[in-house]
Parts: sequence; structure tokens; C-alpha cells
Amino acid sequence: MNQYAKITCTSRYVPENAVSNDHLSTMMDTSDEWISSRTGIRSRNITTNENTSDLCIKVAEKLLEKSGRKAEDLDFILVATMTPDYGTPSVACLVQGSISATHAFAFDVSAACTGFVYALSVGEKLIRTGHKLGMIIGGETLSKVLDWNDRSTAVLFGDGAAGVLIEASDEEHFLKEKLQSDGKRGKSLTSGYVENKSPFYSGVSEGSAYLQMTGRDIYDFSLNDVTRNIQEIVEDDVDYLLLHQANKRIIEKISKKLKVPREKFLTNMEHNGNTSGASIPLLLDESIEKGVLQLGSKQKIVLTGYGGGLTWGSILLTL
Repeated sequence: MNQYAKITCTSRYVPENAVSNDHLSTMMDTSDEWISSRTGIRSRNITTNENTSDLCIKVAEKLLEKSGRKAEDLDFILVATMTPDYGTPSVACLVQGSISATHAFAFDVSAACTGFVYALSVGEKLIRTGHKLGMIIGGETLSKVLDWNDRSTAVLFGDGAAGVLIEASDEEHFLKEKLQSDGKRGKSLTSGYVENKSPFYSGVSEGSAYLQMTGRDIYDFSLNDVTRNIQEIVEDDVDYLLLHQANKRIIEKISKKLKVPREKFLTNMEHNGNTSGASIPLLLDESIEKGVLQLGSKQKIVLTGYGGGLTWGSILLTL
């Protein structure tokens, strides 16, 4: 008998420190009107004393509490992040150790804003091949990789984490997916360059530890490549689309290009900003809390991530 996968629980955690556009206008040459009219973002949460693993551990603990499951029941933990605490250990291993998930293997997925979609795809395959219970989290502390003197990037991003439990099911819930990448355009968005300071190295450093983005390239990529990706898996009876929360204008234009009503595109970037790998699970959990989405309802949704790598991808599934 075939074994399938389904999402059975969601949760989220964001730092308490909410930073408004007006606050940012005291730090740099910007304004609430300038930011909100171009992006739809009005505030974001910025950590003051927590790292990525701290946010993800809070999510993991909430998932176990809400579901009534035990950490030792977990077969695997995957964390999607572009802002890990260390090169190693992975954030996933730090989560695994903190919650004492003694039977789980753990690793990170590095695909920037597509990270959660990639990780969810991997988790679904793990369930299909015999594992029973997994935890998938998207978590970021983007504030630590931003140049806070650069208003073109600093106003866009926020910190946060959210995740899901994925379990074995007799019914098929994951219906279609299409994952893509294009490393030839990878330097359109970079972050975390590590300079080689070895006494044997004679090359020239060509990157920055700060997040840097060629906005026009990313905007065009989002409207063209991402729209085509969604077109290949979206179906007429889809209830909602949960896209990476980068920019209100991008979502509005994708809606028009797809000829899918704007009200089917859920959003929350107005109070979260762009949280990269955390944005889709944050939106998913918020939408369930509000009652717009309901686990077990068989609502049909599309999850779409896109960003650094360049990476992009969509999953069509039923709740």
C-alpha cells in the first residue's frame, strides 16, 4: 500500500521587537509612504537577542505542544534558512538537540526565499519512502546580514520562523510540484560572502557579507519565470495561492498575468516584511489561525517560493 504525506500542524514565532516604517525613517532617508506604496510593507519584526536557531526552536516547541506529539517520535527535522547561526552545526541540528529529538536526523536546506518549498518537497519524499513524522521549519534572522545604511535593502526584510509537521497518510495530498534554479543569474542576489583569509590564498575577494540585490533583475525574474512556473501547476479549482511575501506589486502583477483573482492570493508582508525562507510558513500558519485555511478541509492551495540562487518553485497540495 502506498504511503503519502500530509501537513498536520503549523506554528510560528516572531521576535517581539516590531519596527515600523516610521521608525526606519529616523534611521535613514525613507518614509512610510515610500516603503508601503512600493512594497506593501508597513512593519517588520527584528530580533534584539535571538539567533536563527532560537526562533526555530520556539517553533519546534510550539509544533510539539499543539500536536501533542513527542520529540522522540520525529524521524527528521529540516530547516530552510539563508541565515544560519554557523556554517556548522546546522540550525536543524541545533533544533534537534534542543528539543531532544533523539531519533531524528537533521539538516538545513539553503535556497533563500524558495527554501521552505524545497524543504517541503524533500520532506514529502522522505515520508513517501517510509518515514512517518517530520518537522519542516523556515527560519531567518535577516537583520544580521543587512547593511542598515542601505535603504534599498534594509527596509524590505524582517526576522521570523514558522513550520509544519508532515505525517504519513493513506490519501494523496501533494498533487504537483515544479522546482527550478538558474545559477547563471545567481549574483543578482547575494549574501554572506566569506572572505578567504588563508595565508596560501592569493585571489581577490569579490563579495560582501551584506545582502546585496539587483532589484530590477529580481523583479523581472519574479514576473516572468515565476509566473510561468505557477502556470504549469495551477488548476482552475485552486482555492488560494501563498506566494513568497516579497512585494505587493509583484503579487498583483502575477495575479493579472495568471488571470487568477487577486483575492485568491493571501498576503501578510504588511506586518512581517520579507522573511525569506520563513515567509510562506508564516503566511500558512496565520491564515489557518484566521480561519481562512483549515487543515483537513481538502482546500487546494499553491505554495510558491522564489529568490536567491536563483531558485524558484511551486507545490500544489490539499490541506
